[in-house]
Amino acid sequence: MNKVSVFGPDFPFAYDDWITHPKGLGHLPASAHGAKVAIIGSGAAGIIAGYELMKLGARPIVFEAGQFGGRLRSQPFEGADGVIAELGGMRFPVSSTGFYHYVEMLGIESRPFPNPLTEAAGSTVIDLLGTSHYAKTLADLPVLFQEVARAYDKALEDGANFTALKQAIRDRDNARIKEIWNPIVKQWDERTFYDFVASSEAFKALSFHHREVFGQVGFGTGGWDSDFPNSMLEILRVNVTECDDHQRYMVGGVGQVPRKLWEHAPEAITHWPKGTTLAKLNGGATRAGAVRIKRLENGKIQITDQWQRAEEFDAVLVTCQSHLLSIAIDTEESLFAQDLWMALDRTRYMQSAKTFVMVDRPFWKDQDPETGRDVMSMTLTDRMTRGTYLFDNGPDKPSVICLSYSWMTDALKVLPLPVEKRVDLALSSLAHVYPDLDIRSHIVGDPITVSWENDPNFLGAFKGALPGHYRYNLRMFGHFMQDDLPPQERGIFLAGDGISWTPAWVEGAVQTSLNAVAGIIRHLGGGFYPENPSPCDHYPEWGPVPLDN
Repeated sequence: MNKVSVFGPDFPFAYDDWITHPKGLGHLPASAHGAKVAIIGSGAAGIIAGYELMKLGARPIVFEAGQFGGRLRSQPFEGADGVIAELGGMRFPVSSTGFYHYVEMLGIESRPFPNPLTEAAGSTVIDLLGTSHYAKTLADLPVLFQEVARAYDKALEDGANFTALKQAIRDRDNARIKEIWNPIVKQWDERTFYDFVASSEAFKALSFHHREVFGQVGFGTGGWDSDFPNSMLEILRVNVTECDDHQRYMVGGVGQVPRKLWEHAPEAITHWPKGTTLAKLNGGATRAGAVRIKRLENGKIQITDQWQRAEEFDAVLVTCQSHLLSIAIDTEESLFAQDLWMALDRTRYMQSAKTFVMVDRPFWKDQDPETGRDVMSMTLTDRMTRGTYLFDNGPDKPSVICLSYSWMTDALKVLPLPVEKRVDLALSSLAHVYPDLDIRSHIVGDPITVSWENDPNFLGAFKGALPGHYRYNLRMFGHFMQDDLPPQERGIFLAGDGISWTPAWVEGAVQTSLNAVAGIIRHLGGGFYPENPSPCDHYPEWGPVPLDN
């Protein structure tokens, strides 16, 4: 049986097949070899697009205002070798087949992520309303939790023809996917995740407390309540493409992916000499952050960086957070249509906070002599910590605890607090769950924390589409198809998980970056191979369904 991948459902295109085809993604005319393409942002979308454009003979120039790698940010603990905190993306579903193409090409090792109730976690503690439950599998929990899990499965089946849709994705049956998905778009675009749950017959038959437990704990990676106000379409995409299942983490940190790709010399490359890398084409370092984008009279686009260095480019790819085009980068208004500006400005970003500590060893594997249980477990709770994850780096390295991974209101509670106070609050919460365990005595080194909404280059963790935002997403996602745009709007492209249908998942960044590559190939006068059709070739027939205005 074929495996589920992030194949649609809005635009069912096999990006993994496209990037692995022996013919390559496409071709540029000789006159476009060496064409300069500005890439704003060094995250997954920017570096992957730059890498693929370099292979085609273009010259990508990367601008970065903050830390290299964007939200693939692995911060090392000081004084330790290879011990990191994953501040951005940290768990990557195997359905992200485009992303894993690059992971495997670069030789990066991955392991199962210690999510709740998985073998990788070992054990899980769910602490709600002052009562703790220890479990290794769902069957170990009280029947109420199993009722919640079954109710959500039934709600998905009844409300989204879930099994049939997943099978169509497995089969990569475009027509069947669209037959099922397009009516769901029209039905659920303007309705929330909570509406889906509360109005389902499966949950109506249960108590409010069941819905409360589902919000606090959920199943898969943890609680869902921070997503309750979001469009149900966004949650359905995550569920049906198994983004919330079979997740892995990158040994040594996911930040290796953009950094190694930056230094990677592809075997097959056009125009450039063998051994060329993105790093070499960029003189060994990215440009400073872009502060101005404008169209020149010759039709090219000029980018000015923060040191007032101005360069002109044949094309531009913008991968930074969309709000930065309005508040941080002086962007010429005529480069985008007004309805696209509306979509970019109305995009809503979610808050997120994480706090990590390094500990001397994986002490949580010690056995309580009285109960025989692990002295500490992966923990889901309604307390301030919300999710606590445990990372065993092996017997020869210190281990890491993500003390708290929280969203929205829970993340805003700690926003003004220094890292030491965040650690104290997290330890105080966990002391109620593990009253006989002295976690503090195992901490070594300095803690690490992040609040993405407090970073001026991000202003939030990732997009969280609200009801009614489907049309906005369609404008952004489909912008790479530029044949019908007026000349003043062509040549500037958008990519990143915020442009995709799957925000917060790196596969969305990969797919939109590849859309942009296809658009740039066409913009520079290139084309595609009949044996390996591109997103541009498939979009007219299989693109997302439009909704009436």
